[in-house]
Amino acid sequence: MSEVTAIQTLRPTRKIRPAPFLPMSRAEMKQLGWQACDIILVTGDAYIDHPSFGMALIGRLLEDQGFKVGIISQPDWQSADDFKQLGKPRLFFAVTAGNMDSMVNHYTADRKPRSDDAYTAGGTAGKRPDRAVAVYAQRCREAYPGCDVMVGGIEASLRRIAQYDYWSEKVRQSALVYSKADMLLFGNAERALIEVAHRAAAGERLADIRDVRGTAFLAPLGWLPEGWTEMDSSTVDTPGRIDAHTDPYLDTTQSQAPAGSTGTDGAQPIRIVSREERLAARREARAKTVIRIPAFEAVAYDPVLYAHASRTLHLESNPGNARALVQTHGERDVWINPPPVPLSTPEMDYVYDLPYARNPHPGYGEERIPAWEMIRFSVNIMRGCFGGCTFCSITEHEGRIIQSRSESSILKEIEEIRDKTEGFTGHITDLGGPTANMYRLACKDPKIESSCRRLSCVYPDVCENMDTDHGPLIQLYRKARALPGVKRLTIGSGVRYDLAVRSPEYVKELVTHHVSGYLKIAPEHTEENTLSKMMKPGIGSYYRFKELFERYSRQAGKKQYLIPYFIAAHPGTTDEDMLNLAIWIKKNGFRPDQVQTFTPTPMALATTMWHTGRNPLKKLARSSEKVDTVRDPARRRLHKAFLRFHDPKNWPAIRQALEAMGRTDLIGYGDEHLVPPWGAEDKPQRGAPPRGTGKGQQAPRHRAPQAPGRGGPATGPRGKGKR
Repeated sequence: MSEVTAIQTLRPTRKIRPAPFLPMSRAEMKQLGWQACDIILVTGDAYIDHPSFGMALIGRLLEDQGFKVGIISQPDWQSADDFKQLGKPRLFFAVTAGNMDSMVNHYTADRKPRSDDAYTAGGTAGKRPDRAVAVYAQRCREAYPGCDVMVGGIEASLRRIAQYDYWSEKVRQSALVYSKADMLLFGNAERALIEVAHRAAAGERLADIRDVRGTAFLAPLGWLPEGWTEMDSSTVDTPGRIDAHTDPYLDTTQSQAPAGSTGTDGAQPIRIVSREERLAARREARAKTVIRIPAFEAVAYDPVLYAHASRTLHLESNPGNARALVQTHGERDVWINPPPVPLSTPEMDYVYDLPYARNPHPGYGEERIPAWEMIRFSVNIMRGCFGGCTFCSITEHEGRIIQSRSESSILKEIEEIRDKTEGFTGHITDLGGPTANMYRLACKDPKIESSCRRLSCVYPDVCENMDTDHGPLIQLYRKARALPGVKRLTIGSGVRYDLAVRSPEYVKELVTHHVSGYLKIAPEHTEENTLSKMMKPGIGSYYRFKELFERYSRQAGKKQYLIPYFIAAHPGTTDEDMLNLAIWIKKNGFRPDQVQTFTPTPMALATTMWHTGRNPLKKLARSSEKVDTVRDPARRRLHKAFLRFHDPKNWPAIRQALEAMGRTDLIGYGDEHLVPPWGAEDKPQRGAPPRGTGKGQQAPRHRAPQAPGRGGPATGPRGKGKR
C-alpha cells in the first residue's frame, strides 16, 4: 500500500484562485479563464457549495490541490448530451449518486416510489435514475470514449463487493463491474482521491493505479502483486484433522536441533526471536496478504457462502489490521484494498476550512432545496460510528474510528454561519454527525485499537478500553453557545444514550441547555431476542438515561420529552417480540405517528440476515443457527401496525393477530388493553378511555423527524444516521 501523508501538507499541482462556485457551464468556465476541466464531478444531487454535501467537499479539496474542477449536477441521463456540457476532462470523470443511495432515495421500505427528493431543487422526485452510479458512469463513457471514469460515494461504497439488492430481490455484482468504471473509491475518500488525482496528473491511468487504500479495481484472475500471498476463504470452515504448524521463525532449510544443542552434529542452533520481531514479521506478512472470498457466482446462489463473505468483509474493516479482499466475478477479479486511514484532526480541519460559498448554486434561483434547509444552520463536528448497529451502514462507509474536528475549526464555522448565512436568527440547529455524542471518543490504547476486530465498541456493553469522557464535547457546547450572536444551540443528531449515561455531567449540560422540547434517541426495540440481532444495548440503558433526563429537566424547570425510535420487522423479530414492544410503548405513554420498517440495504449485516436467514455475527457453518426473517408483506404490515396500535386503521389486523396468539386479554377498553373490541369502522363507545394512553395519562403525540431510508446507509446531508 502507498505511504500515508498528511493531506494538508501535499504540494498543489498549481495555484488556482478559488471559484465563487465550481463551474456548472461553459459560460462559468469562460469567466474563470478555463479552456477545460481537469476533473469533472457528476452527481445525482443539486449542487450546494457546503461541506455537508459530498461533491462540494470533494470539489473544493481538489481545487485547493491545484485542479480545475467542474460539476455536472443531476444530468438528463436519457442521452449523453448533458455529460458533454463541460467538455472532456483532462484527467477523469468522478461519479456519485449523491449523498444518498439512489434506491433508498427513490423507494420506501415497502418498495413504493417516493413522491419527493430532499436533494433536488423544489423537492422534485425523479431527477436521478435508479442505480445512478452505473447509469452516469456509462453515459460518461458514451460521451467521451476512452476517458477514465471513477465511481464513489455511498452508493458505490456499499456495493463494492457482490451484494443483495432488496429492490430486485437478487444478488448483484460489484458496482465496479456493472458501472464499467476504472476505479471505485469507498469510505471517506479524501486521502485516496488526492493521491489518485496527483498520480493521474503525472500520467498514470486509473486502471493502472492498484496500491491506494480505499480503492477497488478489476484485475485478471489470480493476479497478485509481487511478494503477496493469497489466503483462501472461499468456503465455510469445516472440521478436519489439525496438523501442527511449523514454527515460521525456524530456519527450515536445516535440521532443527533439540533445545540446548551445541550444533556438533551439524544442526544449526535455534535462533531466539524477540516478541517485537515476531510481531513485526506478522504485521508485514498480514499487510501483504489478500483474502479470497467466495465468488459472485457462488454467493448469488448459496446463502451460507453469502453470509460467510459478508462476515469476512466486516471482520476486515479495521484500517489498523484489515487485509485486502478479492472476489471473482466471471473472468475477472474484483480486488478491494484495505480501508482508508482515518483523517487526523488537522486533516479534518483542512477539509472543513476550505472556502465554501455555503449556499446553493445561483442557477437554482429561489427554488427551495429541502436538504439545504435542514442543515444550513448546523455544523458537522465528527465522522464515523463505533456502534456497529447491524441495520445501519454508516460504519461500513465512514468507519468505526471517530474522526473529529478541532474546537477552533468548529467555532470558526459557527461564526461563518452567523456572518454569511442568510436568514440566521441566532439558532444553531445541530453540532453533531452520525451520532451526537461520539466527539473525540476513542480507544484508550492506539495499539489495542489497531489490532481490534470487534464489530462494535459498545455491544454487548461499552468496551473497557473505550474512553467515554464527554468533557471535550461539554466544553465545545459551552464555548459555542457563548459566541456573540448565538442565542440558542440545540442538538439535532441522535444521542447514543448508553454512552451518555457514562457522563451524567454531559446529560445535565445537554438537557439544561440544548434540547428543544424533544430529544431523539433510538432504543429500536425492547426485547433481547431482537436487540441481539441489532447489536443494540438492553432497555436498561434507556431507563438509566430517562431517569437522568427527567431529573435534569425538572432541575432546569423545563417540560421536555424523549422521542424513542423503533424498527419494525427487523430480522430475528418474532410476532411476540413486536407485541411485547407495543405493550411497552403503551405502558410508557408513547403514540408514535411515524415508524420505520426495516429496509435491507447493501452491505448491512442485518441485510445478510434478511437475505440468507443466517447470523453473520457468529462463525458460520452449514449447520449455523437460522434467523427468522419477516419477509411476508402481511407480516411486515402487522409488525408496523403493532407500533401504531392507537390508529383505528390497524385495529382489525391487531385483533386478528391477538386472537391467533391467544392474547384476547389485550382486547378491551381498559388501560391494560391494546385495542378495543370494535372495528376500525365503528365509533368509540361513550366513556371509552382516550386512545393510545397508558396509566390513565394522555401521552404526548409527536411526529418524529424523518429521513428516507432509515435502517440502512447514512441518509442525512452529511451522512447522519439516527442512533
